[in-house]
Amino acid sequence: MTSPVISVIRREYLQRVRSRWFLFTTLGLPVLMLALVLVPVLMGERDARRERHLAIVDETGQLFDIVAPRLASAGYTLDTLTHGAAPRDLNVRVVEGDLGGYLWLDRETLASGRARFVVNESPSAIRRFAVGQIVARSALDARLNGTDVAADLAVLLEESELDVQTLGGDGIDDDMPAFLRAFTGTFFLYFVIFFYGIAVLRSVLEEKTGRIVEVIVSSMKPWQLMLGKILGVGAVGLTQLGVWLGSAVVMMLLAAPSAVAFLPEGATLTDLKELLPDARLLAVFASLFLAGYFLYAGLFAAVGAMCSTEEEAQQAQFPVMMLLVVPFVMVTAAIQSPHAPLWVGLSLVPFFSPILMYARAAAGAAATWEIVLSLVLMGLTTLAVAWVAGRIYKVGILMQGKRPTLPELVRWVREA
Repeated sequence: MTSPVISVIRREYLQRVRSRWFLFTTLGLPVLMLALVLVPVLMGERDARRERHLAIVDETGQLFDIVAPRLASAGYTLDTLTHGAAPRDLNVRVVEGDLGGYLWLDRETLASGRARFVVNESPSAIRRFAVGQIVARSALDARLNGTDVAADLAVLLEESELDVQTLGGDGIDDDMPAFLRAFTGTFFLYFVIFFYGIAVLRSVLEEKTGRIVEVIVSSMKPWQLMLGKILGVGAVGLTQLGVWLGSAVVMMLLAAPSAVAFLPEGATLTDLKELLPDARLLAVFASLFLAGYFLYAGLFAAVGAMCSTEEEAQQAQFPVMMLLVVPFVMVTAAIQSPHAPLWVGLSLVPFFSPILMYARAAAGAAATWEIVLSLVLMGLTTLAVAWVAGRIYKVGILMQGKRPTLPELVRWVREA
């Protein structure tokens, strides 16, 4: 790589990473997300501990020894007074904050699994569901106690699962963690490619409108300037993306379990580690980001070179933006039906591949050869876009005045 290109890369990179906005978005965003997760939890820790302090009144004489260990394993602390307490006395303790609430278990609980859960304030849906499940399961165990059916039913309730198999290809991992991985990844791809593509456009436009480019191109060729800008801004994007992904992993492994520790009954709803992508998916994400960025950066650089004002650039960038917006709108349908011929075909279209191919890969439906083929097609398209964009850039970077029409752009490409 020639030294002028390296100089442009260094200038573009250092100029951006030293800016306050870069430091704020790169370091401030993870800190803000961490605060949004932990601060409400820490502020509510005292109330949460009080809400998990429960008493049990068992009128049946059969349920306490079954319910109490399960509540304890779910993070609740039990009051020593569990039998013979009057509802009035317990109500006073709940109102005064000495108790988070109490469970009243009677014959109706044994018969139908229904119990009274008396609290001062309405519990969350997760807490209501968790306590209700513990009571219902305990009532079932109490009624089946001493029979051989009890153990079999316990296995049935804990290990029942629907195993989905498809005849048209690989099995699709369509559970909620897989959906969240797919949608979150496509959102990041859309946001980062668009954000740094716009950064390339603005960098070109600023130097063109400020007449700085006339001095720069006197010491290097226009294609060297365009390549340096694309690589420099791309390096900034990789730096920021690496910090964000690293922060997300740390938050998922450390901060999120700390938050769940204050809401232990929610820990059984999902394993947070399942939301993290594996090494193969991370490699697919990085490959699609690089290929997509270079593809769109060339288009945005050409748009910046053909415009003379910010208003013109906003109008001219609309067709390029739509190439990113259209596949993003289709993401949900592509995740839900990743084997459908429509999504398979569109995921191989180079301008749609960064978004739709990742969605299909995260859903477990994209074969390795499909991913490789999409990257090859994107690489070939990037070369074609770079050739066209380079010719537009060569002529348009020094042009001022009215934005060129389509026939004029064709003439620039032919004559450059």
